[in-house]
Amino acid sequence: MRRSLQHPARIVPAAFLLAIVAGAILLALPVSRAGSAHAPLLTALFTATSAVCVAGTAVVDTPTYWSGFGQVVIMLLMQVGGFGIMGLATLLGLVVSRRLRLRTRLIAQTESPALAFGDVRAVLLRIAGTVLAVEAAGTVVLGLRFWLGYHYPAGKAAWHGLFHAISAFNNGGFALYSTSMMRFVGDWWICLTLAALGIIGGIGFPVLFELWREWRRPRDWSSLTRIVLLGTAVLLAIGFAAMLAFEWDNPRTFGPLGVPAKILAAFFQSAMPRSIGMQSVDFSGMHLVSTTLTSALMFIGGGSASTAGGIKVNTFFLLAYVIWSEVKGEQDVVVGRRRIAGATQRQALSVALLGVGVVAAGTMALVTLASGVRLDQALFECTSAFGTAGLSLNLTPRLPGQAQAVLISLMYVGRVGSITVATALALRARHRRYRYAEERPTVG
Repeated sequence: MRRSLQHPARIVPAAFLLAIVAGAILLALPVSRAGSAHAPLLTALFTATSAVCVAGTAVVDTPTYWSGFGQVVIMLLMQVGGFGIMGLATLLGLVVSRRLRLRTRLIAQTESPALAFGDVRAVLLRIAGTVLAVEAAGTVVLGLRFWLGYHYPAGKAAWHGLFHAISAFNNGGFALYSTSMMRFVGDWWICLTLAALGIIGGIGFPVLFELWREWRRPRDWSSLTRIVLLGTAVLLAIGFAAMLAFEWDNPRTFGPLGVPAKILAAFFQSAMPRSIGMQSVDFSGMHLVSTTLTSALMFIGGGSASTAGGIKVNTFFLLAYVIWSEVKGEQDVVVGRRRIAGATQRQALSVALLGVGVVAAGTMALVTLASGVRLDQALFECTSAFGTAGLSLNLTPRLPGQAQAVLISLMYVGRVGSITVATALALRARHRRYRYAEERPTVG
């Protein structure tokens, strides 16, 4: 029994659940709320779950509802959630590799050299150093912009810079403004810095470390790095072009903006659904085609072992490679002169289909529990919760308690579920000493 509880696929959900409970208790204290009253338990639990799972969805106005102490708690929960998920995901990858035979481990380390780090302590220190360096750089840029460009007092500028740098890098989505980052829709310094922080955090540490070592030799990059970089670039390009085309004349979003601001807003909105969760225009005013595309981007998310949520961009594009190989009639799935193992393909398919099932179930539950909610609205909110994206059509605060509980469950499952499922599948892999006769049932 004790050995069963120590299984990595059980440790991760338990650790996050413990952090959520601790965060909810802190946020329920009177000192965490502006004024003399304390926050209701459901509000504290929702906010703590959103912060630890770095979702960013809020049911109350963060800058006015929470006190300075409460905002610090939210920031620390985002940091713990972001660093914890990255560290645990990377360490679980090492645990999986150490459970394999020596030959398989050497092959895995040759194909993914970013995982061949040495001991666990070195891995965590390297991750912590990267986190602090990137967040410090973001804090300096944002703090100086708030101080010099908007004449904030030095202390306030530093606080806003720190909070939003941590929120963006950890894909947390929380902001110290009631309308997220809408007041900065045309500010290139702030929007590009936030987008860059989110993209870097969403790429994943195995890819970042490999790029640091092998950036001069792209031919030697692993299949993971190739898939994540290609997928990230493709999704950013598609999102940017679509947002610019569909929202150009929309009077509720891009219409009133000048051409440079429209270009910036399109790029910002293409990056944010990948789990960063901030917004510089009102998503509730977007056309249906734009919100549908945003739902797809939120569902895909960022890279594995990153701060982003979703089924992960490498999962999605690996399946795209599988489909393309099948269309061409090729026996093997090849990425960058590397053949992808059949077990990896099945794991990607399992994670994707389970994600579809979870979002579909949540959407139907939301439509059932909240009267007057349209299917497209419920799908957007549930996908945002599952993908820990933090975007909303301004619907979540108006939902009844049962519906908000559904979103809490989706945020939790979306954050720890994909890692748990992928790790459990890898650790439970076994080989039979016999094979049944092959049969090919009709497909399609």
